[in-house]
Amino acid sequence: MRDAQDRPIRYLRLSLTEACQMRCVYCRPAVLGQSTPPGRITPSEIESLVRHLVSNHGLTKVRLTGGDPTARPDLINIIERIARIPGINDLAMTTNGLSLASHAKDYANAGLGRVNVSLDSLDPKRFASMTGVDALQRVLAGIDAAIDAGLTPLKLNTVVLNSENLADLPALVEYAAMRGVEIRFIELMPMGPLAEHWAERYVPASRMRNTLAQIITGWQTATQGSDSAQTYDVTLRDGRHARIGFITPMSCNFCSACNRLRITSDGSLYPCLMDQPRGNLTEAIRPKFDTPLLDRLLSEAIQAKAPEHPVTGVAVMTQIGG
Repeated sequence: MRDAQDRPIRYLRLSLTEACQMRCVYCRPAVLGQSTPPGRITPSEIESLVRHLVSNHGLTKVRLTGGDPTARPDLINIIERIARIPGINDLAMTTNGLSLASHAKDYANAGLGRVNVSLDSLDPKRFASMTGVDALQRVLAGIDAAIDAGLTPLKLNTVVLNSENLADLPALVEYAAMRGVEIRFIELMPMGPLAEHWAERYVPASRMRNTLAQIITGWQTATQGSDSAQTYDVTLRDGRHARIGFITPMSCNFCSACNRLRITSDGSLYPCLMDQPRGNLTEAIRPKFDTPLLDRLLSEAIQAKAPEHPVTGVAVMTQIGG
């Protein structure tokens, strides 16, 4: 699959549910419900869809997102079905980490390859304020469990907000260095609950780097490729090493290398995180799998993928999956 800009589409981000056990200030509006509405795509439909994308369109990578994927009771079944499809060389999941201490081994045994875990602060009060749950120690235990289960390379995701967690970045890097994992700092996008306050809460990557100067003595650029993060191998003042990524959709977008297609739990097709949906594929997969119709819907959505993302987003992050 190639879009109108001739970018190859090899990466599916599949949002399994809008439900999430957290209520992060930048992600979930207070009015949004906790459960996924009826009509979501089923494990068997997901397997058929992914098999078709691999066999006919060159898909190689799948990331399970949400909401939080662990809120779906059939998550293990979904992982098992996707993991057994030949041609998928990277099956990953983004999660809030709350279930990892109990289920990391189950996910790994089902075939999941690796996880990204959201971690916005190491300060318990600030963590609770930003996420809506007092569960920092549970998430940290989950990170350790995921590493022990082999869900690696594990990456930490931190959304950086002005007047909130900017000062926490040095401690987060030191924690990542101690655990031997990569940490990625994410610029706030003008979508979701903080869209109206984006300008006052936004922190560009350049300011993040300035904040980190107090603990870092050297930066060495790593290869970015089609990854959304510009990564650096850094040397800390105490001699330790860490890998840091900056995801910069606002200060320096990475749209020219975007290889992603997003599908939500109700089958909506999003060619871009910040764009509007471009069709719904459920009419092509139920009550029976209609290959010509599915290919037409996929083509229309992918050809609608703009050269760059819009200035503001239209979806709520828990709906589209980040």
